[in-house]
Amino acid sequence: MEIIIRQENKNDYPKVFEIIEEAFKDVEYSDHKEQFLVEKIRNSDAFIPELSLVAEVDNEIVGHILLTKLQIENKDQTFDSLALAPVSVKPEFQGKGIGAKLIMESHAIAKKLGYKSIILLGHENYYPRFGYELTNKYNIEMPFDVPAENCMVISLTENGLDGVNGKVKYPAEFME
Repeated sequence: MEIIIRQENKNDYPKVFEIIEEAFKDVEYSDHKEQFLVEKIRNSDAFIPELSLVAEVDNEIVGHILLTKLQIENKDQTFDSLALAPVSVKPEFQGKGIGAKLIMESHAIAKKLGYKSIILLGHENYYPRFGYELTNKYNIEMPFDVPAENCMVISLTENGLDGVNGKVKYPAEFME
């Protein structure tokens, strides 16, 4: 199975909406509104078109990932970072490495664009395989009450998290 990862374009939006909806339909820890979040982000200043990617198999879109601008703030400094939210794969294509390819490609592009880290809320057994660590290791605090084992961060560069600490500030679209 050949998986092609490419930047999303406007023609993909309806299919991506369906994929996100399908992927999160039965997820226990979901508000089942991720597809609407993606729509809002696309129309915000936090949107980075190069970091909205789709996965295709046989010319069919079967997955999507979005990395969005966010900041980590403490009383003295503000650090630019990215949020990984969401990554979605059609249920019948899950477990075939598509999510992993989307994650790895998004990391590579984010690094090329000069970003040093990515924050996410996610499954504690899935994301560590990509190098994600708990945010509390770096004294990075999430703005909502969620289990610590689901709050993760990755450095995209050597020493990319040196001196980074504070509270994560998501774009307003995440809080609506």
